[in-house]
This record gives sequence, C-alpha cells and structure tokens, in this order.
Amino acid sequence: MILRTGQRVVFIGDSITDCGRRDVAAPYGSGYVSLVRALVGARHPELDLAWVNRGVGGDTVRDLAARWDDDAIAERPDWLSVLIGINDIWRRYGDRPEEAVGIEEYEHTLRDLLRRAVAATGCRLILGDPFLIQADRSDPQRADTDRYAAVVAGLAAEFDAVHVPNQAAFDRVLAVSPAKRWADDRVHPHLPGHAVLADAYLTALGVTSAR
Repeated sequence: MILRTGQRVVFIGDSITDCGRRDVAAPYGSGYVSLVRALVGARHPELDLAWVNRGVGGDTVRDLAARWDDDAIAERPDWLSVLIGINDIWRRYGDRPEEAVGIEEYEHTLRDLLRRAVAATGCRLILGDPFLIQADRSDPQRADTDRYAAVVAGLAAEFDAVHVPNQAAFDRVLAVSPAKRWADDRVHPHLPGHAVLADAYLTALGVTSAR
C-alpha cells in the first residue's frame, strides 16, 4: 500500500472519471473514483485521505490543458491520477473527426502537463490507460487505443508513475464474457465495468483486502 494518511488524491480526466460528479452523483461521481475511494476506506480505515474528482465529460487532452492550472495544479495533490485519451481517439470514428487528437500531439501535451504538475506540486502520478471494451485487437479503434495506451505506459515509466493497465483489465473479463455486459457503446462502462477499473486501480496501488 503506497497511500499515506493525510494525503490528497486528485483524479482528472473525461466522462469515465466525471461520471456525474458535477450533477446527481456529486462530488465523487458514480464510477471508478467513488469505488476506489470507498474500497480504500473500507480496507484501510486507519488512513485519513482527501479525495477530489475533477473529471469532465467529453474532454480530450486539449481540454485538460485548458483547465490544468485550476483543476490539477491548484488542487495541490499528493497523488494526481490521470485517465485521458478515449475521446482523443473516439472522435476520429464519430461525427467530429476534426476534434480528434493525433498521437504525437497527445503524447507531447500529456507529457508537458505531467511535467508541470510534478514541478509545481511535487505530486506522485497515477496514469491509467485509455481503453476500448472490444476484444478484437484488429478493430481499427481498438488498434488505435492500444497505440495510445502504449504512450501512457511509456510516460508512466518516464515519470516513475503508478501505471494502471485498464485495457488489460478489460481484456481479462472479455476473454470469458461479452462486451455488452460491461458497456453499451464500448466506451462508457456500466457499474460492473467501473468495478473492473476500480479493481485495476486498487491492484496498482497495492491496496490489500481487509483482514
């Protein structure tokens, strides 16, 4: 377990992180962030942690850059968890292809944001892979997602960050179950899909089961 009492854990990203945190499920959302918070608290009640959700639905890495000072750096995190990239890819396959973010821009922008956050706050990083709930790796959107996830894995190594292999977590369940069990659109998980994500985060953080 690498979290320590008194630390502030900030999550930032797109709708997967947001998950209603600005509306009916304020302030943590109804997705993986809320599950991680609840399970860390249940398994390690001795820890006094502050949790912050700064996800915004629809965001790409460009949108993160526009609000980074206010929603990441100003929160003064001890741990900053970033999950971004799904919209950067997905837009290419929808009705707004002009808003897609190419992989070079994605990598350059995300690296710059992470560098700025660490320099300004001294925070440790948690980097989650973008994912597609699609078992067929030859599917064009899935192939793109794997390329962007490889960028995140490389940045995690570069920044000595905690790396959360979200795509691998979904691949594990997709090997024995249909994609529709986890999401209707391959992107926005149902609650069990968010549990898959939360489990991946807990494992990466070294959160043990309650004794």
